[in-house]
Amino acid sequence: MSVTVVGSVNEDVLVAVDRLPGRGETVVGRSVTRAPGGKGANQAAAAGLLGPGVHMVGRVGEDAAGDRQLAALAGSRVNVSRVHRTPGLPTGTATIPVEDGSGENLIVVQPGANEALTPEDVDVEPVHRADVLLLQLEVPMETVVAAAAAARGTVVLTPAPPRPLPEALLARVDVLVPNEHELVQLAGALPDERTPAQLAALASGLGAGAVVVTLGARGALVVPADGSPALLQPPPEVRPVDTTGAGDCFTGALAQALAGGQELPAAVRYAVTAAALSTTGAGARGGLPGDDEVQAALPRVPQATEVG
Repeated sequence: MSVTVVGSVNEDVLVAVDRLPGRGETVVGRSVTRAPGGKGANQAAAAGLLGPGVHMVGRVGEDAAGDRQLAALAGSRVNVSRVHRTPGLPTGTATIPVEDGSGENLIVVQPGANEALTPEDVDVEPVHRADVLLLQLEVPMETVVAAAAAARGTVVLTPAPPRPLPEALLARVDVLVPNEHELVQLAGALPDERTPAQLAALASGLGAGAVVVTLGARGALVVPADGSPALLQPPPEVRPVDTTGAGDCFTGALAQALAGGQELPAAVRYAVTAAALSTTGAGARGGLPGDDEVQAALPRVPQATEVG
């Protein structure tokens, strides 16, 4: 089995704060930590720690940050032979204040070399032969579209940061994985509190294949492509330290489970477990679990319930 990730590679700058700032507000951070990040690289690292056969396609700068990110990916058992150095551009950076206690965060991304990833970069064998191809939107849209078109396996897309999705891309996506806010934006709906049934109705109208909506501490909502009832899958109980990267861990774990032959509901159950465990460590990758840890936690995961 194989998973290929086409996407962003960043260096995260984590700032610990007592509470997250509001609009126009300044708060004082207590400490700063540099850590590997980027939605694409986080998904690849999560998948690599959970199973074999993971490849990353992306770009970094010719700088020390690029050195660190390549080493971090390789240390997570990810093949980085298709992560290219980019002269004249820095490695992408994300600045992330993290709130004490809750682990909630805000993220500001400077793309750097990620913006230089081209359609030609993704016309490669790891994309063509992947059992599962993972995509996000932190690299140019034309490159995302080209990667989806080149894939022969299952295509999974995280629509983040949210933006309109071309029909050519939606037609190639087998599993769309937005969070609740991204789903609302993609559906053109107004922000509001919604029940799982209302979220499932929005997801059904997107015109994608299956949709899996990540709901943070509530788990994930599975909306099948065939119109069968949606399922709400709760996660196991954990004590969160930092939720940074939990969504990326979810998608990386989902890809490994799908590549291993699991049906979507079982793959989502596996993924919510991995994502919950990932919040028990600091940073986007500090708590990433291995397969043994996920398997040990699965017996205490509540059963999914139908949403009607």
